[in-house]
Amino acid sequence: MSNDAPTALIAEDEPLLALALQTELTRAWPALQIVASVGDGVSAVRQALALQPDVLFFDIRMPGMNGLEAAAELAEQWPQSGKAFPALVFVTAYDQYAVQAFEAQAVDYLLKPLQAQRLQKTISKLQLALAKPAQSAINFEATLSQLRGLLGATGVAASMPPLAVIQASVGNIIRMVPVDDVLCFEAADKYVRVLTAEREYLIRTPLKELLDQLDTQVFWQIHRGTVVRALAIESVTRDEVGKTSLALRGLKEKFVVSRLYAHLFKAM
Repeated sequence: MSNDAPTALIAEDEPLLALALQTELTRAWPALQIVASVGDGVSAVRQALALQPDVLFFDIRMPGMNGLEAAAELAEQWPQSGKAFPALVFVTAYDQYAVQAFEAQAVDYLLKPLQAQRLQKTISKLQLALAKPAQSAINFEATLSQLRGLLGATGVAASMPPLAVIQASVGNIIRMVPVDDVLCFEAADKYVRVLTAEREYLIRTPLKELLDQLDTQVFWQIHRGTVVRALAIESVTRDEVGKTSLALRGLKEKFVVSRLYAHLFKAM
């Protein structure tokens, strides 16, 4: 394997589709070295960090962590110094809203089943991108912006009314918690922690569903699994390695701000 050969990682949970993509890539781009093929998002992140390929082909629908979530997690963990963040190509079955989101964010994508002509177009774009002089900081910021846009695209426009009350089970009692009292929603395993100044509740409603019913001017997403009340933010701190965290009035614990959302906090 040449040290100068471009490298790629494939993340696809259907083995036959992964093999088909690898076969077509080998035929259309012989110089490309496929360094790994994995079947889930967690493995994709782990292998991408270990191998640091030039290109990532991420299936949108994978078990455990989907392609977008895996890309966001990888961006969060990617070393700030060293090799540039990989070029991203998402692979998806045809979905009108997904395609519109990719095109709006100028992110390359491939549709299943693969079409040779479309794959060649993607390869040409990747070769052009890899041939350009590295501007890793600029390209990484552009990638973060694209991922924010994709993660924020809900597909079908939500028409659900704003959430006013959280119904949280506490033993045999259902507590009615006003959303106006909530300081933070934080995903934790199979639950979401609902934090007020007085106490913590656990609910089973996924954070993604809650986000569709929250006012984004009132609640800010600061991490893939954390949403906080903006007016409750007391301070934001960056440590010596650039990690950002914040404190909320009424709560003792600190909350990590991911790279995707660090742009929210700039001095005026």
